[in-house]
Amino acid sequence: MGLTLALNTSLNGLSLNETDINVLGNNIANAGTTGFKSSYVSFATQLANTVSFGSAPSATDGGTNPRQIGLGASVAAISADFSQGSITASSSPSDLAIQGDGFFVLNQSGAGQVYSRAGNFTLDSANELTNTSGQQVLGYGIDNSFNRVTTGLTKLSIPLGSLHLAQQTNNITMGGALSPQGIIATQGTLQTSEALVDNSGNAPVTATANTLLVSLATAALPATNLYQSGDVLKFAPTKGGQTMGSKSLTITGATTVADLETFFSNSLGLQTGGGIPVDADAIPVGVSIVGGQILVKGNRGTVDDFTIPIGSMTINGAAVPISFTPTSVADGGSATTTFTVYDSLGTPLNMRMTAYLESQVSNKTTYRYLLESADQSGPSIAIGNGTIDFDNQGHVSSTATAQFAINRSATSATNPMLVTLDVSSISGISSTGSNLNLVSQDGTSPGTLTSYVIDEKGVINGAFDNGITRTLGQVVLARFPNPQGLVQIGSNNYSQGIASGLPALSAPGNFGAGTLRAGALEQSNTDIGKNLVNLIVASTNYQGNARVISSVDQLVNVLLTLGR
Repeated sequence: MGLTLALNTSLNGLSLNETDINVLGNNIANAGTTGFKSSYVSFATQLANTVSFGSAPSATDGGTNPRQIGLGASVAAISADFSQGSITASSSPSDLAIQGDGFFVLNQSGAGQVYSRAGNFTLDSANELTNTSGQQVLGYGIDNSFNRVTTGLTKLSIPLGSLHLAQQTNNITMGGALSPQGIIATQGTLQTSEALVDNSGNAPVTATANTLLVSLATAALPATNLYQSGDVLKFAPTKGGQTMGSKSLTITGATTVADLETFFSNSLGLQTGGGIPVDADAIPVGVSIVGGQILVKGNRGTVDDFTIPIGSMTINGAAVPISFTPTSVADGGSATTTFTVYDSLGTPLNMRMTAYLESQVSNKTTYRYLLESADQSGPSIAIGNGTIDFDNQGHVSSTATAQFAINRSATSATNPMLVTLDVSSISGISSTGSNLNLVSQDGTSPGTLTSYVIDEKGVINGAFDNGITRTLGQVVLARFPNPQGLVQIGSNNYSQGIASGLPALSAPGNFGAGTLRAGALEQSNTDIGKNLVNLIVASTNYQGNARVISSVDQLVNVLLTLGR
């Protein structure tokens, strides 16, 4: 065996220290690599050549120890150091740094999922979150209602400039002050038409609700029919000094005066339900024909006084010659306001709210409010009504909220559009008369996704230019029982190894996973100073093993010259 053992041992030492130097060189080369984790080499002794196993002590002699000559060393492990790297700020909101345990989950085409600590991400041309190699970041997606779906992983998309969103108005809060000093309302406006007749027979007779419109005429001109089959009647009444919008009625041979009555009522938004009382004249709110005259009875409150002037009803632009005369005018202390709400498509609807003083009893003042919108689908502009009770301190004492349904059947928006009206902010005390105003409503017109932020839990929150924010997804982290068992595959990525165990997926901050910092990157954890010192040690060890080889060479040369 002789010197051959020393030669082989030193050759083995050269190889080991070459490995150590290579690992240290890789660490130093990646000192500026985002998310890089340095490695270190662990050595172990080889088997020893045993000259003697030693002997046990006897009664006369002491024992001897084993005599063994080592056979060098071997690489026991090349291990990654997964200690935390320093975190530095960046200028990109898509850059992410992991503070703590875990790996980003990436989709690699043809290779399934891979894992990385490098969070230098960006949006590609498809607005998907990707790393510098184009691998897509995986996480929890969202459903159509922007709720996170945690049953599986998907690509994370942030469609800046291409995602549009509106928010339907669900809640309306009204404010203002309704004075208890006003006049209690007792009557609504009553408009009475001139006398009408049915000329379908041999002689004109008094018109009734069953009279066909194609046979309707005024008593003054009984031979002149007011309507023809195929006519489109347009009606644009004025209420509270405001035009209520134009409604249309297509007249056929079967359209009756009763249909005309309903059309007038819907166009004016006359409200009859909800316990609205009947006026002293015993004529209920609505439209009827009595003695050949059409009676149009409105709701109480001066702000709901209405007129039907000639010209408000037209056919092909020509006025229908029916005159109406006001028999009574709406009275009562009242207030009105208009405001805008939005359906699920972001389409604006102009709303009108009125309120009038309905009654006063001991320790209670009651106002009745009415809601209407000319932009509502369907024939009627009326939405609904309710009451507000105030106690003797001017506070709302009745139920402060009520839900109303707005018809959107003529659109592709959600129908019905349900809104909750809150009147708790209205005061029952006022020294300057009554007024109403909109405090808030939670709907918006359509908006475009313009920016986003990622929080420490990995939740991607998108901001739209109409003020809406929505969740767009969530970055997920993977943890391994033995991260040392992961296999490096380049591009700052790891793949699952046979010794790593299975990945445990969770949101950042849950189940031991670290949290995220957006607009920041984790730097390499390479310690330059330590690695340079270790490089000196490895180089010295290499030189020492080379010196042994040189010494063996000299001794061999001595042996070779002995015979000369």
